Amino acid sequence: MTSSFDTLHDIWRTAGLPDDALSFIDLPGRDPVFPSSFAIGTAAQASIGAAALAACELGALRGGGRQRVSVDMTHAAVECTGAFTVNGKEPETWGRFSGLYRCADGYVRIHANFEHHQDGALRLLGLHPKTATREDAERALLAWRGCDFENAAAERGLVVTMLRTFDEWDATPQAQAVAAQPLMTITRIGDAAPIALPPFSADARPLDGLRVLDFTRILAGPVGGRALAAFGADVMLVNGPHLPNIPAIADTSRGKRSALLDLRSTSDQDALWRLIDDANVFAQGYRPGGIASLGFGPQALAERRPGIVYTSLTAYGTEGPWAERRGFDSLVQTAMGFNAAEGEAAGEAKPRPLPMQMLDMASGFLMAFGAAAALWKQQHEGGSWHVQVSLAQTGHWLRGLGRIEGGLKTAKPEFAPYMERYESGFGELMAVRPSAQLARTPAGYARNSAPPGASAARW
Repeated sequence: MTSSFDTLHDIWRTAGLPDDALSFIDLPGRDPVFPSSFAIGTAAQASIGAAALAACELGALRGGGRQRVSVDMTHAAVECTGAFTVNGKEPETWGRFSGLYRCADGYVRIHANFEHHQDGALRLLGLHPKTATREDAERALLAWRGCDFENAAAERGLVVTMLRTFDEWDATPQAQAVAAQPLMTITRIGDAAPIALPPFSADARPLDGLRVLDFTRILAGPVGGRALAAFGADVMLVNGPHLPNIPAIADTSRGKRSALLDLRSTSDQDALWRLIDDANVFAQGYRPGGIASLGFGPQALAERRPGIVYTSLTAYGTEGPWAERRGFDSLVQTAMGFNAAEGEAAGEAKPRPLPMQMLDMASGFLMAFGAAAALWKQQHEGGSWHVQVSLAQTGHWLRGLGRIEGGLKTAKPEFAPYMERYESGFGELMAVRPSAQLARTPAGYARNSAPPGASAARW
């Protein structure tokens, strides 16, 4: 197994940040901290630690001086569960047709949390969305080979994957494309002088005054934006009024403004350009090419706002035959072999998911790390920057951290010591407080989470 410090050091090197900053981080704890055969605690601790330390390095550059960062492994892993309640109740997070199904030659996983994905999968099975039951779907799938259903779903823009072992995944062209790529990329995409950052005081949080546009919706991207907010950034979550959200928005929008813009409208596009003119970071996690087709791709923003940092999240990366495919954490886990490997380690015939959506969570904190690191580079070197992260590359990295023999026998930790009560526009929120502890300027949320449209679309 790779240690958390060595793992963080490897992440740090992807951005070329100063090695001497690494002496300012403490990473107490040791895997296993959750029941898993994978290094869940190491992945959580290293990705969160990297994001916090990069934010603090930018704060030091702004005149605040370096400060110690500490990330406890158990707290970090609990934060990565995304656990929360609203008014004392855990929200329903999975659609009734979501999950693992037997097929003619194995298993497939369907993601049906959104109605259009659910209805599309049911129609592909020859079922009527208004009358079908889960039992109907189970019977229908027994007539399909896994790869055939996966491919037919992908052609229709649905989110389905067949279950693979690690060996089966490794044999695919997409696995080979992912393995050939680094964990993440931070690429200069244009020339610009260093942007003048807002005034900074010694007691300010590292990212105070920096403006982030958060065009992400499901889990990884919103977690990244929330991390930037916890370190002081002014984050504006922007939703489309016609797009669905998941219940986790109550948790992941802590610290953020929450606005609505319909990018099909010319006037709302104009409003977005005005926001971009004063933004430092633009984060997006829509389907590949989706937001660029509306005119808001990285090059367009670099031309309009030289010096901006643009972060992009995809499911399977930017290379290989699956580069255009949509996907979510649970699907990518299934496709890449994690579910089969976890089930095998447990001695069970049925596949088993990881104990949390670790690919989402680590990818989100890596987006926050990449944004802070690119802002640091922008101050040193100038330029506009593009940060690219994918769930599959994060999965490949997690697998490379090694396995924990007997890890599945570990007891799930108590969550109560890490939970905090927050007021919110959704009701009384109980959620995990930030696991990154900053010695001088504690991480936290200056704004309560609020439903989409609670904020005006202006700084």
